[in-house]
Amino acid sequence: MKIRRKGKISEGEWIILLDNKKRYLIQVEREKVFHFHKGYIKHEDIIGIEEGSIVKSSQGANLLVLRPTYSDFILEMPRGAQIIYPKDIATILVFADIYPGARVLEAGIGSGALTIALLQAVGETGTVISYEIREDFAKRALANIENFLGRRENHILRLKDIYEEIEDENIDRIILDLPEPWRAIDKVLKALRPGGIFLAYTPTIIQAQKTVEALKATKSFVLIETIETLLRPWQIEGLSVRPFHRMVAHTAFLTIARKIITQEESISPMVLLSEEIEENYELE
Repeated sequence: MKIRRKGKISEGEWIILLDNKKRYLIQVEREKVFHFHKGYIKHEDIIGIEEGSIVKSSQGANLLVLRPTYSDFILEMPRGAQIIYPKDIATILVFADIYPGARVLEAGIGSGALTIALLQAVGETGTVISYEIREDFAKRALANIENFLGRRENHILRLKDIYEEIEDENIDRIILDLPEPWRAIDKVLKALRPGGIFLAYTPTIIQAQKTVEALKATKSFVLIETIETLLRPWQIEGLSVRPFHRMVAHTAFLTIARKIITQEESISPMVLLSEEIEENYELE
């Protein structure tokens, strides 16, 4: 059953229970009981209440009942592989320009976190095609996608090695979450339409460097840039305002490029100059 957005809590849907230290993602089933360090709560006591209500455990502890946001769900959902974190997914959606109606191809479905975001962004008129070589990852990802979105007819899964072949053509956006994305650039070049956007998610800068060099070697990609996103929360308590001692710093590098039909000598450089980057991001 997919995540509901409104109405009273019903049997079968996913919710989060929050105490002052942790949040718990559970699927509400009438006969089940949720146990935690401060007692237990019967699921039947949650069914029919309003979102935002407080329920008490057997030991008198308060738990807040909310429906999970997308971020809540992907951070707590079962994982078959490491997920792409919300801060990077948000950046991917913007910098890859994922729009309603787009045909998007991803390789490396992982646990389905990015796939869920892509499906929401392309809407019912778009298509998301996922390439994955591990069937166990694919099964877990499909279960997570269905739990959040329900069954989606516009999602296509291909159990294939993208290093060997991309059978799809005229793709608007291609996103790779692979150990060696540079090995797939020749396949990407054939599948991505002119003007389309390529994006690679790589944990290390060496992976990003090899990907950039492979893109440059084709002479068919321009506006190549590599970025990372850092997330720093702040604590505000009255007049005490400071950043948290811990932050979500480096998780990955994102390398983005646009495909062109031909590489004319007059089109230079292929990689954004430092002056252009400073202008684009208003750096001083």
